Amino acid sequence: MAKKITQTAGREQLGEFAPMFAHLNDDVLFGEVWNEEAIDTKTKCIVTVVSLMASGMMDSALKYHLENAKKNGVTKEEIAAIITHATMYVGWPKGWAVFRLAKEIWEEQ
Repeated sequence: MAKKITQTAGREQLGEFAPMFAHLNDDVLFGEVWNEEAIDTKTKCIVTVVSLMASGMMDSALKYHLENAKKNGVTKEEIAAIITHATMYVGWPKGWAVFRLAKEIWEEQ
């Protein structure tokens, strides 16, 4: 069994303002969905990055999930191929935007 993923950002950032959303984020999305074992964490990271890219989310959420992908074993070569492939389906400007973030993350030591 892989390391259990836990998340507290929902409660820390929105717990008092939106407790139901915080619960869904921390307990359901990260507590259950991210810990479901049908696909490995690296694959979930890839799917998440491509999903955010396709929806145009080029903010801190994408940066977090790119960092998470790197932490979970996605190599520089893999992320470059993933972004290139997804760009053909989701749009050239989105590809450029994701590459700018990914380049920063994979060049960090």
